[in-house]
Amino acid sequence: MRFSRSSGILLHPTSLPGPWGIGDLGPSAYQFVDFLELAGQRLWQILPLGPTGYGDSPYQCFSAFAGNPLLISPDRLIDVGFLARDEVEAIVADYAVAFPLDTVKYGTVIAFKYSLLQRSFDCFRNGDFSAHKAAFAEFCNAQARWLDDYALFMALKERHGGASWDTWERDVATRKPAALQRWSAELAEAVELQKYYQYLFFIQWQPLKAYANERGIQIIGDAPIFVAYDSADVWANSKLFYLDDNGTPTVVAGVPPDYFSATGQLWGNPLYRWDRMAKNNYAWWFDRIKSALEQVDILRLDHFRGFAAYWEVPAGEETAINGTWTPGPGAAFFAKLERALGDLPLIAEDLGLITPDVEELRDQFKLAGMKVLQFAFGDTTDNPYLPHNYEKNYVVYTGTHDNDTTLGWFNTLPSHAREFVQRYLGRDGSDISWDMIRLALSSVADMCVIPFQDVLRLGSDARMNLPGVIGNNWSWRFRAEALDSGLAAGLRLLTETYGRCTAAASEDTKKTGERATAPQEALA
Repeated sequence: MRFSRSSGILLHPTSLPGPWGIGDLGPSAYQFVDFLELAGQRLWQILPLGPTGYGDSPYQCFSAFAGNPLLISPDRLIDVGFLARDEVEAIVADYAVAFPLDTVKYGTVIAFKYSLLQRSFDCFRNGDFSAHKAAFAEFCNAQARWLDDYALFMALKERHGGASWDTWERDVATRKPAALQRWSAELAEAVELQKYYQYLFFIQWQPLKAYANERGIQIIGDAPIFVAYDSADVWANSKLFYLDDNGTPTVVAGVPPDYFSATGQLWGNPLYRWDRMAKNNYAWWFDRIKSALEQVDILRLDHFRGFAAYWEVPAGEETAINGTWTPGPGAAFFAKLERALGDLPLIAEDLGLITPDVEELRDQFKLAGMKVLQFAFGDTTDNPYLPHNYEKNYVVYTGTHDNDTTLGWFNTLPSHAREFVQRYLGRDGSDISWDMIRLALSSVADMCVIPFQDVLRLGSDARMNLPGVIGNNWSWRFRAEALDSGLAAGLRLLTETYGRCTAAASEDTKKTGERATAPQEALA
């Protein structure tokens, strides 16, 4: 699918401001959408929305289908009557919570948020919420294909102190029917609680998405190609993965040495048995993509090259160096996906070591590729990430969630590379973040997405993730005052200049006169 000329911002909901320790789907999310509209942006790109586990990474979730309960907004629970404000304040007092405003402290947030959600569940069960209870039952029935396994998985995980599923009693780890029936009965309330969390997530997410869509803003989601080993997906579909008789992976995922790491990245995810998936027409994958496209408008396929060939590492290796390239499902997969779902609103994350077969697969199905400006300034002018080498069917980024911020990146460049950047831009680099935003917006790429940290001109302290490093990732948040109308006006002016928003979309700015308040440095 070809996309219209547009631009937007990359920001995960956890980075939104608010009083509850983590960005959520409450008022600040709607205020951010308002900022996007005022700034003339038509895209909001997020990271995976699933429930995070060890390391807090949205790329290592307990489910490829479920939503993250930590994103549920206490304010919205109060609005619908599932909690009273004094109850929330009492829980805050119980935990003696003093949330910082500019970072997510997951350890504190998790204890507080789940206590709050448990209280909400008690209120929901005992209160007069007949319409919501009917909607909850309908939700559980409609989502049963993944929700039943996920809810039982999470209830079992909690009963086992958070331990990985392969350490549970063998009969339930291997999903013997009698064991599943016994545990489902014993954990019935805990299972219902997990389903309630998912109900809350989706009744908060869908109105937010609708609010964005009504304002001409599309949501770009993110689908990691691999799923976490300790997930409901692997536990419930073990025959679709390379596991031994004990449920232990025999080979795992990673990438060879690259820009980010001299030893590669050893992700450790179990690898798919694509041969078995093909025999049932990739049903699990089709369900996953269909479900994702019910939550978002456009879907970025992370590590797209893995569909052509993936890096297979023997289990037990300490790094990803000793892997081998193994063929993926290739065109057969996307042909069947296209027949089942029609035009594919997909972005192929085609970064890293890209070979001709990857490009052929991407182009055969007219999928948009990715360009990252931070990769552009090497030693040659034929670098494919330099804008004068672009074609239209791409999404250009100044950087991604895995990169340093533009300011941090520029400040650590060797002098010769910095001089190349200055020469290419025709600027001295004193406002490098917006210089690079201008370069991205002016390119011929159909879509342009800018990390919000770059819009705010922030340095390395605002970096979202450092690949291959565990700890201190995924925790950046911005403060509410960052949603400045002058900043929005400056961004809109550049966006209009390079034809990425229509004149009609500018009416709100003209009516309010916000453009006149734009700071000069934003317009430079």
